[in-house]
Amino acid sequence: MAQILSIYGLVASVIMSNTIKEKMAVHTGFLQLGAGLAVGLCGLAAGFAIGIIGDVGVRASSQQPRLYVGMVLILIFAEVLGLYGVIVAILMITKSTEGVTNCLY
Repeated sequence: MAQILSIYGLVASVIMSNTIKEKMAVHTGFLQLGAGLAVGLCGLAAGFAIGIIGDVGVRASSQQPRLYVGMVLILIFAEVLGLYGVIVAILMITKSTEGVTNCLY
């Protein structure tokens, strides 16, 4: 379930790499840093949630097999945390490409 979380970070970094220049505004750099932190921390939280739910869910479903479908649904909800992070990161990256281009530092 957690393999897609690394792809989210890769997508954000590829989008950011197209906008990186030798000289760019300070606010652009901080927006890109924030975008990377957003996708990274959301991926970290989703990974922790998937690990805990997977551990408890496997133990519970071995005792009660009907819990398996519920466990898979909760794992999907936990993985959506990483998707929220990549959405916020993409919004921040698109915001960093807009704006003032005269403020190069």
